[in-house]
Amino acid sequence: MSQRRPFWGYLVAQAISVTGTRVSMIAIPWLVLTTTGSAVRTGVVAFAEMAPLVVLQVLAGPAMDRLGARRVAITCDLLSVLVVGSVPLAHLLGVLSFPLLVGLVVLAGSLRGPGDAAKHAMLPVLVQQVGMPTERMTGLTGAVERGASMAGAALAGALVALVGAADALVVDAISFLVSGALLWSMTTAVTRRDATRTTGRTSYRSELRSGWDFMRRDRILMGIGVMVAVTNLLDAAWSSVLVPVWAKDAGHGVQVVGVLGATFGGAAILGSVLAAAHGHRLSRYLVYVVAFLLAGVPRFVVLALDAPMAIVLVVAVAGGFAAGFLNPLLGAVLFERTPEQLMGRVTSMNLAMSWSLIPLGGLLGGLLVTGLGVAPALLVVGGAYLATTMVPAIQPRWRELDDRPTMGESGRSAARPARAEVREEAGGARR
Repeated sequence: MSQRRPFWGYLVAQAISVTGTRVSMIAIPWLVLTTTGSAVRTGVVAFAEMAPLVVLQVLAGPAMDRLGARRVAITCDLLSVLVVGSVPLAHLLGVLSFPLLVGLVVLAGSLRGPGDAAKHAMLPVLVQQVGMPTERMTGLTGAVERGASMAGAALAGALVALVGAADALVVDAISFLVSGALLWSMTTAVTRRDATRTTGRTSYRSELRSGWDFMRRDRILMGIGVMVAVTNLLDAAWSSVLVPVWAKDAGHGVQVVGVLGATFGGAAILGSVLAAAHGHRLSRYLVYVVAFLLAGVPRFVVLALDAPMAIVLVVAVAGGFAAGFLNPLLGAVLFERTPEQLMGRVTSMNLAMSWSLIPLGGLLGGLLVTGLGVAPALLVVGGAYLATTMVPAIQPRWRELDDRPTMGESGRSAARPARAEVREEAGGARR
């Protein structure tokens, strides 16, 4: 149990952190929408968080490899307590103007980007301590994160209805405090592993470039980054603008936004658990294509057609179940293909690439709703989602997702020959 204690501490910290983040993801757009009545301003606030999140995620990669991912994660969590907590405080004092809210959201995104990347970079070291297949551990992490997302969505709907959107953000601030405390007290073993990776540095710029060079040469990681970047753009339009506006126009209220998110997340938990149990036996290529097909366009169509809530929830269950398989399998691909000494840079680069278009999602959703109306906007975004996610079905290179490395005696994945060359070259760049 003592060997696995850091991993369980990490999972609990992630559960609490994701719960709080999910509350803010619903509370902040609803706060802007109900106080200004502007879909465009709602999109602007989403942009204000995501733009610095992506930029700082890229720039923080070498710092994670130098200082240690654990130290970066804890620092970002503790600073986020102050930033996020300032929103309800300013609202209580009656000084929360729209420019001030945008400024605080910018700071929150600037901390959340490196913090999220650092937590992801901690996982491979923790996985090695447990000695289970990579997909099993990423599946457990995915299930915990999905469960926290579901709980956070339901909690957000209830909190916003009871105390208002601004005061609901107190929960997010507390979640950062508890998460940072858990990481500090229960994951000290990660610090010892990180210390072995702080020697032999070159310039910060060279280290940053080495992460990009590795990503650029690995066509699977690069392809995943590009594909997920586009789907995340469309998902951001969905979650930050399209669903709240649909709920408001249809007279459902914010509670339905929470119920829809909780339903999707609950089904995704089951998918993640099954991925943890059986993911190492499945075809990653087939899962990737089918899961994106089920988790994508149907949810846009049912809202656009104003389908009964029962059908909307059934579609959410099917889409959530399929989506639960994606992150565990793709996370395993990332960890298996990345050398340990580049984990911070490649992890942050991969996350930043995947999230690079998210800042435009809220703006896209706001402009489409303003120019076309909510139903046509849903169909346009859903059609784009379908076209994007079906690219792997016609490009043979995506079948390399099924190229699993062999397993060593310790339970860790052995490096593939093609990766060994890149590892030597990358290692030489950091001598």
